[in-house]
Amino acid sequence: MQPRPFVQEDTLKNGEIQVERKFITLALKENPRGRFLRITEQVGTKRNSIIIPAIGLAELHKLLGEMVKASEEIPQKDPPAPAAPAA
Repeated sequence: MQPRPFVQEDTLKNGEIQVERKFITLALKENPRGRFLRITEQVGTKRNSIIIPAIGLAELHKLLGEMVKASEEIPQKDPPAPAAPAA
């Protein structure tokens, strides 16, 4: 299997959040094929990415809003345990 050829990517904007042990990075990038959003999840030494072409960002935004709304409206079956007090 041949390695993929290098394609120059320009970073237009970066953002990062930490949720529990996960670091999630969003990078809006551009290459000769167009603009895209790369979402990278890093837990320890493991890293996974997905790429969404810019043409799909509005649809992703809409769907993400629906998921946030559903998460707020639908009660949890098993609420998370309270955090242990600091020692």
